[in-house]
Amino acid sequence: MRTRAVVGLAVLAIVGLGACAPEESSSGSSTPSGADACAKDKLAVKTAGTLTVGTDKPAYEPWFSGNDPSNGKGYESAVTYAVAKKLGFEQAEVTWRTVQFNTAFAPGPKAFDLDVNQVSISEDRRKAVDFSSGYYDVRQTVITTAGSKIANAKSVADLADAKLGAQVGTTSYTALRDQVKPKQKPAVFDTNDLAVQALKNKQIDGIVVDLPTAFYMTAAQLDNGKIVGQLPAGGQAEQFGFVLEKNSKLTGCVTQAVDALKSDGTLANLQKQYLTESGAPELS
Repeated sequence: MRTRAVVGLAVLAIVGLGACAPEESSSGSSTPSGADACAKDKLAVKTAGTLTVGTDKPAYEPWFSGNDPSNGKGYESAVTYAVAKKLGFEQAEVTWRTVQFNTAFAPGPKAFDLDVNQVSISEDRRKAVDFSSGYYDVRQTVITTAGSKIANAKSVADLADAKLGAQVGTTSYTALRDQVKPKQKPAVFDTNDLAVQALKNKQIDGIVVDLPTAFYMTAAQLDNGKIVGQLPAGGQAEQFGFVLEKNSKLTGCVTQAVDALKSDGTLANLQKQYLTESGAPELS
């Protein structure tokens, strides 16, 4: 599924993202008490001896590889198996379920122990679900095609007259609406693939997506795709976190595992292997 261009991009390093993530827990859950509180046989999983993980389908690069979350390739797949190992589960003991993006953080019982699908931690979403601490700091990015009216934009103000779009229910759409504040009503799409098609058809001038997805779209999905630039960072970095059922007894243990992977350098190494921030200028 990944082109040679994307493979080349994936080996470039994201050095800062893992290192700059806040150290405090984003889950809102207390640290598990007792030396064996997070032992495998003590974990309140849906199915004994199995860690059930949800994600959407298709599972996009560079978060997954070959539309197969179970192969351990791609950043989120690799991080999930690293967390599973910290919790005592071997790769064969991890089961994947298809869960639509918006369904993952909707109110109600979950059929998964945790979900991994580029879901940004937010206080609004936290009303319905739990989050682990963040496993990835993310920036929102504007992409287009060479020669478009915004191809040479240097500032957010340069995007004011553009017709821009983003996937529904995402923080990319929120950033488009609240940070860019375009004069034209933003276009909303059910999937990023539909947004890409609209850009190809010149129905929109550009798309707002997270940075790693921006690299994939411009390298693999668009002819003459171009990253216009990253939107200015807010006060606190946006973070992706594992989603868990509200008040899940697993939340503290998953957070503890993520924090350990951050501390020992695993997250930074996986970011170097699978992601890149090279070549995306900052918009003023």
